[in-house]
Amino acid sequence: MKKQISALFVTLALSNTALAFEWGYEDHNGPEHWGKVANECAMGKNQSPIDIAQPVEAEMKALELNYAGQAVSVINNGHTLQAGVSGNNFLNVDGKSFELKQFHFHTPSENVIRGKQYPLEAHFVHADSEGNLAVVAVMYDTGKQNPLLSELTAKMPTVGEQVTLPHAFDVAALLPKQQDYYRFNGSLTTPPCSEGVRWFVLKQASELSSSQTEQLMSVMGHNNRPLQPLNARTVLSKD
Repeated sequence: MKKQISALFVTLALSNTALAFEWGYEDHNGPEHWGKVANECAMGKNQSPIDIAQPVEAEMKALELNYAGQAVSVINNGHTLQAGVSGNNFLNVDGKSFELKQFHFHTPSENVIRGKQYPLEAHFVHADSEGNLAVVAVMYDTGKQNPLLSELTAKMPTVGEQVTLPHAFDVAALLPKQQDYYRFNGSLTTPPCSEGVRWFVLKQASELSSSQTEQLMSVMGHNNRPLQPLNARTVLSKD
């Protein structure tokens, strides 16, 4: 719906609205208080993130991710580091075409896979022409230094600042080669916590170094919403 995409960009873009300034991750404005900002954060039944504990194998098509554009900028909106993109970047699923609007990060990961929490999770946020949302999540595990993350953080923006990347790079390069995934219906993980979001969590994790995790956490802090009840939902698994 149009209201979903409007809510998304009120939340994730820089804004002077009360919504952008009243919520956060500290004790006084953290997730347990988000219901005061948006009722769905407290009352929704299909909220994200979740623990992908007992996925059900299903016959699903491979993800059709057609990313031909580049990551060109990074903004620090006070809640996350969010990258701007250029060019044509699309996810085709359910007979619809979803355009990549931005991607951003959470430290540590918000979704958990069979009880494992990762040091970093990236959310690639897409919208179709009607404003319906689809998120592709990529986990990052501790390992070798990630050169693309180094490019993104080469000029680390302060809160409220947007910087142009010294070297733009292909968005597709951020995706792991293996793109099997888990799928479930969920929500935005930040206020207004709008539901009806298609979630695709890739099974293969990318890597980043411990020092990169520390650098990102020093800027973003712990910006992960606690796990939400699965309720009546089923998580599907594509191998």
